[in-house]
Amino acid sequence: MISFQIQSRFKLTEKRKIKKWLNNIAKTEGFEIGTLSYLFVTDDAMCKYNKKYLNHNSLTDIITFEIKENKKISGDVIISTERVLENAKKFNVTFTNELHRVMAHGLLHLLGYNDKNTKEKKEIRKKENYYLKEI
Repeated sequence: MISFQIQSRFKLTEKRKIKKWLNNIAKTEGFEIGTLSYLFVTDDAMCKYNKKYLNHNSLTDIITFEIKENKKISGDVIISTERVLENAKKFNVTFTNELHRVMAHGLLHLLGYNDKNTKEKKEIRKKENYYLKEI
């Protein structure tokens, strides 16, 4: 089950299409989605989550919390829509494109992909680009 909670000023459209796409990503990677929750927040709220759970005092576009049970993926993905908008402008892409990239990025983290070093960043970016073509 995939759910979306919005605590910022934007409207998520095509929820059914996005859920199908996210389920297909997990399936392609050999997993099944258990309970996956996306929470869309402001920068202020993201800072509070970052401080509370990660002890970081900085802005980020995404935080992912995972609960993995064999091949079933569950977790919470928190996304700052303000960071997504800024990154969309910075990379000259649409807000929707960047939002989908970040949503896929969070799911890919839950599926075991990391981005701690250059090699991992390259691999996760390649996966993001591949799956962006699927939506």
